[in-house]
Amino acid sequence: MTSAKDRPREPAAPGADGPLKRAIGPRLLILFVIGDILGTGIYATTGKVAGRVGGALWVPFVIGFVVALLTAASYVELVGKYPKAAGAALYTQKAFRVPFLTFIVAFMVMCSGLSSASAAARAFSGDYFREFTDAVPATAVAIAFLLLLAALNLRGVSESVKANVVLTVVELTGLAIILGIGAWAVLSGDGEPSRLLEFEASGSGYALLTSVLGATALGFFAFVGFEDSVNMAEETKDPVRTFPRAIFLGVAVTGTIYVLVALTSSLLVDHRTLEGSSGPLLEVVKAGGVDFPPRLFALIALFALANTALINIMMASRLCYGMANERILPKAMGRVLPARRTPVVGIVFVSLLAVGLVSTGEIEGLGDTTAFLLLCVFAVVNITVLVLRRDRVAHTHFRTPTALPVLGAITALVLASPLADRDAEVYIRAGVLVAIGVGLWVLNKVVLRVRGE
Repeated sequence: MTSAKDRPREPAAPGADGPLKRAIGPRLLILFVIGDILGTGIYATTGKVAGRVGGALWVPFVIGFVVALLTAASYVELVGKYPKAAGAALYTQKAFRVPFLTFIVAFMVMCSGLSSASAAARAFSGDYFREFTDAVPATAVAIAFLLLLAALNLRGVSESVKANVVLTVVELTGLAIILGIGAWAVLSGDGEPSRLLEFEASGSGYALLTSVLGATALGFFAFVGFEDSVNMAEETKDPVRTFPRAIFLGVAVTGTIYVLVALTSSLLVDHRTLEGSSGPLLEVVKAGGVDFPPRLFALIALFALANTALINIMMASRLCYGMANERILPKAMGRVLPARRTPVVGIVFVSLLAVGLVSTGEIEGLGDTTAFLLLCVFAVVNITVLVLRRDRVAHTHFRTPTALPVLGAITALVLASPLADRDAEVYIRAGVLVAIGVGLWVLNKVVLRVRGE
């Protein structure tokens, strides 16, 4: 990676004070990024990925790791140049100056966070929760789960981020347990190494290609989250210096863990068993030959899923706040709770939408919708990096090699295309969400015209 040529630094611009509190330091941001990426994707959708690709479960995660790094490099350059809340929406507006496109990109990012939180809620109410009781309806558990996290988010960013640190440590512990079980199995001669090279697709090379691409597209859901962190730029201390290390280190750590967990899962459990469970890592624990209490691991998994939903609700609300400040959404969406300095209207709005999404699909469909929406956004972000090279800023910032955003845009578009062999309901759900966004855009334009703005 290369850096921009030295220019006179203007600390006041990238570190300017705003109405949001700067409470996140370098270490906290690294844990925040790791915690944002870890969670629902690996704890709940691993089995669904295995169902698409077979025993070679590690392959989609390796490809997803590479694609994530390409786009992460683009985000690092952009957040260094423009350390403001709103993320992809801000970059799109600066690059193209087309308000409609900016709104659609922002709305897709917000909806991806909400579908991710809804997937986490669905996973929370599934097999992991049923280790304790099945007396409560799953939908009721999922809704209560989302409302509780909304209340924590309203409490404050400091409390939310500190809760994220605790939950991140817990979910890392859970994955360490899985890796420990895998190591024990290898040393004991257990497991079926031959499964690691088995692909579900048979026949033509095209069938194998679409199978792997489909598995990678769904598996990419496990890598999303690093893009959410840029929406915390106005609540991070010295974001220009802090973000490059945090994002790259976060993606590298989680990518390595994912590949190792995928290898362990396929080694110990047949892909058909993994596919049939909403708690696939619980199946690994039960098959590992280690006397580890399944209920304890289920509890750890529930904390991991809570972390995913908490951060996604947090980020979606900050995105609403940023868009309101840019006058893309009504000004009221940027209202901050005076005592806690948190975006109260944004938090309530996105939490209610997440509750509504819970009833529209199961874990796989919601996870794939999240990945599809973000892959479309990532393609745009990678292009904006190249367009915005003409926009010079006074402060020094990270600059990614030109080849990386080019490759990032191409790979994102391929994974978002029909080549990925995803279910039609994913495109329908995403289309409905975009249509809602168009409706909101028209409504907002009418309100602004009535007000003469």
